[in-house]
Amino acid sequence: MSSVHIDTDKAKLQFDVIHGFISRTYWAKGIPAAVMRRAIDNSLCFGAYNQRGEQVAFARVTTDYATFAYLADVFVLQHYQGQGIGKALIAEVVAHPELQGLRRFMLATFEAHDLYRQFGFNAIDDPSILMQRHNADIYQA
Repeated sequence: MSSVHIDTDKAKLQFDVIHGFISRTYWAKGIPAAVMRRAIDNSLCFGAYNQRGEQVAFARVTTDYATFAYLADVFVLQHYQGQGIGKALIAEVVAHPELQGLRRFMLATFEAHDLYRQFGFNAIDDPSILMQRHNADIYQA
């Protein structure tokens, strides 16, 4: 793995990197900057930084810090993928002291099941118990 520093200090987050990446993803395409800022403001955020202090990865957790957490917006910039940074980032997330003892820790992914399984995440046995309100086109003009 390349040498990265992972931190939860929001002052270090590089918003242009985060919004630039997230706004082009399949899960939040076109998300307005103001909405992304509000999401960051109301989440426990993790940034990964290279030796020059440039942000190369991100994850955020929405939680009540007592019973439930939801992991979202996880990414590693393309140039840094395949170096173990994603694995290191998720290791930091699940080890965070404020996220211990939760009854349920959830996430949604299309393509990273193997990564998350390493940290105890599993497919839901009966997905019919989950419901959602989903406005897929909310960020589209």
